Amino acid sequence: MTLGNFSLSLAVKDLAVSQAFYEKLGFEMFGGDAAQGWVILKSPSCVIGLFQGMFEQNTLTFNPGWDSNGETLDSFTDVRDIQKALKADGVAMVSEADETTTGPASCMVLDPDGNPILLDQHA
Repeated sequence: MTLGNFSLSLAVKDLAVSQAFYEKLGFEMFGGDAAQGWVILKSPSCVIGLFQGMFEQNTLTFNPGWDSNGETLDSFTDVRDIQKALKADGVAMVSEADETTTGPASCMVLDPDGNPILLDQHA
């Protein structure tokens, strides 16, 4: 099973302050919309999302269908297929993708320590 591109989604208190801090660490604006409360920052080896008011806690995020530049892959494992495999392995879902649909969808699980893992497909 291939989960897709990985990034860390950080729940931040002040988007502008957090963005300025991470830019000092060498991250550059990659995408997002600060007016909507989120930005995506990238360094040569890492992608992080800063989200103000969208997540209660930091979240591991995987994007099935995307490479590290947010470009759609020719071939990938659909989030609904990942969800089916996880459910078959007994993993409890926090939220589920509608398995009757195609295209963009998401689902979420928690790891054994309660850390959220978001599978967020945009393709």
